[in-house]
Amino acid sequence: MDHQSFLMEQLHHIEQWEKEQKRIWFWEKMSRLPFMLLDRLTPAWIHKKMAQLLDELGQYIQTGGQYLVNKEAVLSSFYGEITLDDVRSLPLQKMNEACEALVAKRKTFATYQGATTGFGGAFTLLLDVVVVLGTALKTLQEIATIYGFDPHEKEERLFIVKCLQFALADVVGKQAILNEWSMKNERQTMSQLQGWREIVWAFRDQYGWKKLFQAIPIVGMLFGAWTNQTMIADIAEVGSMFYRKRRIIEKLKEIEKAEDPA
Repeated sequence: MDHQSFLMEQLHHIEQWEKEQKRIWFWEKMSRLPFMLLDRLTPAWIHKKMAQLLDELGQYIQTGGQYLVNKEAVLSSFYGEITLDDVRSLPLQKMNEACEALVAKRKTFATYQGATTGFGGAFTLLLDVVVVLGTALKTLQEIATIYGFDPHEKEERLFIVKCLQFALADVVGKQAILNEWSMKNERQTMSQLQGWREIVWAFRDQYGWKKLFQAIPIVGMLFGAWTNQTMIADIAEVGSMFYRKRRIIEKLKEIEKAEDPA
C-alpha cells in the first residue's frame, strides 16, 4: 500500500499544476485567428468531409465506436496479465511510470503523423485535426486504463471528453472547470458537459497560428510534427493529472478506512 505522505505529496503537486492552468497567456487569444483565413482558402469538399468525420466522432460518447480502445491490450502492454481490479491495488508510482511510457509513445506517433500530413500543406491540414483528435481520445482512454478506470463505461467516456474540453479551453474556461470540478461534484459537472461539436471545433481552432505554417507544403512537415507532438503532450498531461488525482483520492480513502477502528 502507498504511504499516505507520498500520496499527499503527489496530490499537492497536482493542485499546484491546477493553479498554473489559471494563468493568462496572450497567444490563447491570437491562436484562433489564422483558421479564419484557412477556412476561406480550403476547398469546400474538405469542409464537407471533415463535417462527416466529426459526426462519426460524436458517436464516441454514446458507444465508443471505432475509437474505443482494447483495455485488455493496454493492461498487458504495461502490466502483463492483470485485471482492472488488480491495477487499482498497484503502487501509484508504478502507474505513473506506465503513464509516462505511454505518453512518450503517443508523442512519437503524433510527431510522425504531423510530419506526414504536413507534407500536403493546406489540403491535409483540416483532415489532420481529425486524426489528432482520434489519437487524443485513444491516449486519454489508455491513461484511464493505466490508472484503473474503465473507458468502456459511458461515465468514463464523459470524463475523458471533459478532460479534452479542459485541455482545449481558454483561461476563463479552465478557471470555470476547476472551480466547479471537485471529486464531490464530479457527476454533476459531467452532466453539464457542453455539446460535442462545440468541443471539436474548439479542438480545431486551438491549432491556431501554430498550425498556420503547416499550410505550406514541405515546410509544413517540420511544423506539423512539432505542433502535433505538443498538442498530444498537453492533452496527455491533463488526462494524467486528473486521473492520477482520482486514483490518489481513492487510495487515501482506502487508507482512512483501514485506519478506522470501526
